[in-house]
Amino acid sequence: MTGVGPAAAAGIAQRDASLWRRYAALGYEGLLLAAVVLLVGFLTLPAVRPTGGEHPALAVPPLPARVLSACFVFAAAGLYFGWSWTGGRRTLPMKTWRLALVRSDGGIVNAKTAVARYVAAWIGPAISLAAYAALQPANLGWHAAWLIPLGYLWPLVDPDRRFLHDRIAGTRIVTTPAQRSAT
Repeated sequence: MTGVGPAAAAGIAQRDASLWRRYAALGYEGLLLAAVVLLVGFLTLPAVRPTGGEHPALAVPPLPARVLSACFVFAAAGLYFGWSWTGGRRTLPMKTWRLALVRSDGGIVNAKTAVARYVAAWIGPAISLAAYAALQPANLGWHAAWLIPLGYLWPLVDPDRRFLHDRIAGTRIVTTPAQRSAT
C-alpha cells in the first residue's frame, strides 16, 4: 500500500481539519519560521554585512547581499517544510494541533508535491513584491502589503475551505486521532 496514508490504508475516513485549527497551527508555524529566519540571518551575517570604510552601526546591507540572504532563508525554509511534509512526517505545530498533510486522495505526500505546495505558498508574497515594484514610483508601495496574505485568506472563498497552496498542490490538511498514552 505504498503512497497511501495510514488512515486511508486502515479504511478510516479522513476529516478535513477545521479552518480555525489550521489558522492556529499556522500562527505556531510562523513562530518556528521566525526562529529559522533568525538562525539563517545570523549564519549569513558575515556574507551580507557592509564591508570596508566607516559605516554606521545599523547600516543596511547592499541589495545583492539582501537578495542572497533572502535566497538562503527561502532555501532553508523550503528544506524544513519539504522534509516535514513528506513521508508522513509532520511539523511540530501539526503534531501539536493533531493535523496531517495528505494528498487529495488521502495518500502520503511525496517530495514533488511538497515542493509544489511550498512554492505555491509564496504566491501572495511574490505578487506583493511585484505590486510593490509597480506602486513604489507613485509612493504607494505600502499598499502592496495587502496582497501578502492572499493564499491564507483563500479558504474564505474556496468551496472546500482549502488554502490556495493546497488547492494548487492537490493536498489537504486533515485531523489525526489523539495518541493514547502508554500506561
